[in-house]
Amino acid sequence: MATAIINVRVFDGERVLDASTVVVDAGIISAVGGEVPAGAEVVDGGGGTLLPGLIDAHVHTNEQSLALALTFGVTTELEMQGTSGDDRERISQNDTLADVRSAGFGITPPGGHPSELFPEDFDPGRRGAGGPPQGEPPLMPFSTTPEEAVAYIPQLVARGSDYIKFMIDDGTVEGHPGLPMLDQATLNAGVAEAQRHGMLTVAHALTVDATKMAIEAGIDGLVHLFMDRPHTDEIIDLIAGSGAFVVPCVVLNASMMGITGAEFATDPRVSSRLDQAWLQTLRSSFDRYPHGNIHDVLASVKALRDAGVDLLTGTDASVPLPFLGGLAHGASVHHELRYLVQAGLTPAEALRSATATPARRFGLDDRGRIAEGLRADLLLVGGDPTTTVSDTLDIRAVWRRGARLTP
Repeated sequence: MATAIINVRVFDGERVLDASTVVVDAGIISAVGGEVPAGAEVVDGGGGTLLPGLIDAHVHTNEQSLALALTFGVTTELEMQGTSGDDRERISQNDTLADVRSAGFGITPPGGHPSELFPEDFDPGRRGAGGPPQGEPPLMPFSTTPEEAVAYIPQLVARGSDYIKFMIDDGTVEGHPGLPMLDQATLNAGVAEAQRHGMLTVAHALTVDATKMAIEAGIDGLVHLFMDRPHTDEIIDLIAGSGAFVVPCVVLNASMMGITGAEFATDPRVSSRLDQAWLQTLRSSFDRYPHGNIHDVLASVKALRDAGVDLLTGTDASVPLPFLGGLAHGASVHHELRYLVQAGLTPAEALRSATATPARRFGLDDRGRIAEGLRADLLLVGGDPTTTVSDTLDIRAVWRRGARLTP
């Protein structure tokens, strides 16, 4: 049976439409505007706003986290390191979970990032970073030479990676300077080989120098924003000229600087959806780069926006452990939207960064917008987040492929 969502402001992923009704049938948006079909179930949006389901463009996830994300209206998570992609076909059929795409594991040298983040007895290769390994062990593409990086690309493709990630990190920001790091020749060769296979390439880069390396290699996207120094016209022009997108993950940079999510967690619209483990994590922080300046990060976001760089909402949320704190699946997307507006994006631009823009840049042509023929991944909220972005947390209903999430 069709469902007609009426009496809503429709933000289609780009702009507010002159329509107040959206019809969903068989998991697909069948009409935007027009009359309510005979026999359709009617959902009165009460004057709220209907958005495309939100997309978190940087996570490390598992099924429990995908379920949590969906309760916050995040209908797709893009995993940047992990094994959730191994279960993608099963997850895609489960409408109680956010959908997922995954890089698998990023290309990094032995002993390189992210090994420094974890206690010695913690195995980041465990499925979902929690519980015993199951099935085939994950492919760990440790590379120290161009030849090794090139050889791993077809293996990652064969194992189902949706895009290829490269770690460019000497550990400076994490308080572990001197970590093994990909050199320029290895990075260049790996990126070129991935693109030869038709794969999107993304880079972990937390410093200006690492960012320059990624751009020189021809990377398609940066899934972090540098935090080691203020931006310059040179680095902004370099990124803009390359056409690369940026996932700033301001919430992660703030956490690295010791800024917790404690104030954000006081909002009952946040805390009511999180268990104690996630609340404790959200109220904590990484605290690995306390001398960083969050205002410099926000200024860099503004400069990238002004230069026309595509910005995507991402959080780097992972598992509920305080040493990976300041972040929580789903919730931190809404926190990141606030940071982006604080940096100078309009609320509509921030919403675009969590809907249409990540869908376009990651080739997810069936979602990220409200338009006829697309997936009915939808978020209904009270108020008007195109003018007050914090209204995204006033969640009234979530649909994943047209299936309404049961609270």
